Amino acid sequence: MKIYCFGKEHGKEITHYESNFIMSQVVESTQNIKISCMYLGNDGVIGYHQAAIPQLLLIMQGRGYVRGGNKEYEDVKSGDAVFFNKGEWHETKSITGMTAIVIEAEEMYPEKYMSMKKEE
Repeated sequence: MKIYCFGKEHGKEITHYESNFIMSQVVESTQNIKISCMYLGNDGVIGYHQAAIPQLLLIMQGRGYVRGGNKEYEDVKSGDAVFFNKGEWHETKSITGMTAIVIEAEEMYPEKYMSMKKEE
């Protein structure tokens, strides 16, 4: 058994696309999947950008807002999952702080396991 740390203190500050958050990468695979933990503090933001590959954002703690290509913000909270298609413009922000896991992979099928809350 091995125990690893992915807490905020082990992360890296991200400022690309006018972002303001800390990201701790969790795992990477030769099968082109990447899993990271993102820590948005007060007024944290993952800036408006295109998804390089499909992304699934799992809100673990806190509350925030996401927007896709339609530029309208939607509330998200702990227990919500947001899927962004490859090439889709998107942004995530939080006023009071939020922790999220992001999974990036060439092929993902969240609809197979989760029910829809809202589709853009």
